[in-house]
Amino acid sequence: MKKHTVPKYAVFGNPIAHSKSPQIHQYFACQEGVSIKYERILAEENNFTSTVEHFFNEGGCGANVTVPFKTAAFDWVDELSERAKAAGAVNTLIKLENGRIRGDNTDGVGLVKDITEVLKTSIQDKKILILGAGGAVRGVIPIIQKQMPASITIANRTPEKAIILAETFKIQTALLEKLPHNHFDIIINGTSGGLSGAIPNIQPEVFTACELAYDMVYGTAAENFLNFAQNSGAHYIADGLGMLVAQAAFAYELWRGFKPDIATVTKIMRKEYETV
Repeated sequence: MKKHTVPKYAVFGNPIAHSKSPQIHQYFACQEGVSIKYERILAEENNFTSTVEHFFNEGGCGANVTVPFKTAAFDWVDELSERAKAAGAVNTLIKLENGRIRGDNTDGVGLVKDITEVLKTSIQDKKILILGAGGAVRGVIPIIQKQMPASITIANRTPEKAIILAETFKIQTALLEKLPHNHFDIIINGTSGGLSGAIPNIQPEVFTACELAYDMVYGTAAENFLNFAQNSGAHYIADGLGMLVAQAAFAYELWRGFKPDIATVTKIMRKEYETV
C-alpha cells in the first residue's frame, strides 16, 4: 500500500488566508468522485523555495502559486510549459512521474475562458487596456494576444515595468494619468493594489466607451474598482471569480487528467461568497 493514499495539493502565497482555492478544488474532486487534500500554505517572501521544496519532499503532487511568487516559481521549476515560457511566470506546479517539477501558467486560459465563454464577450478586434504589470498580468498577455484583439495597451503605477512588458510582448504602453478617453472596449484591472481595493489613478473618462470592465481579483476586493468603472460609464462589470475557477480547473486537469465543469462550480462559489 502506498504511504500517501490521498493526493496532496496546495496553494502558496502571501497573503493566502483569503484564498478560495481549497473549496474550488474540493468541488472538482467531488465531480471526479475522488478524495484529495488541498491546503493553503503561507510562504515568507524570502523563503518560497524552501517552503515549496518541503511540500513536494513530503509527498505533494501539485500546487498553485499566487502573488507574489509567480516569477520565483518560474525560476525554481525543473522545466516549463510553452505557456509559462511565454508568460515568464508560473502559477501551477506539476510533479511528474520522474520526480521533476513542471511549471505551467493557467491564468491567461482562465481569464479568456471567463470573458469569452461565461461573459460572452469577444476579445477579437477589441481595444484592450490592462492595468498593472506584475506576474498575473504577464501571465495573461500571451493568451489574450491569441484572441487577435485590435490592440493591447498596458499601464502601470511604475511606468518602467509597463515598458518592459510592452517591449517583451510588442504591445503599447501609456501613462495611467494620460490614458486616452473614450477609446478602450475592454479594461482589465490586474494591479497589485487591487487586492486591497485600491483604485488605479486613471480618469473616469477612460471608461466612456468601455464594453466590459473586469477585475482579476474577486469579491469585496474588486468592488471599489468595479463601482468606479460602472459609475464612469462602463457598460458591464465583472470580478475575477470566474477566472479563478477556470484557471483552477485547468490546473486540476493538468494534475489529474480530469476536466471539471467550470460553470457549475462558479455558480456555487458565487452563491457561497454572496451569503458570507
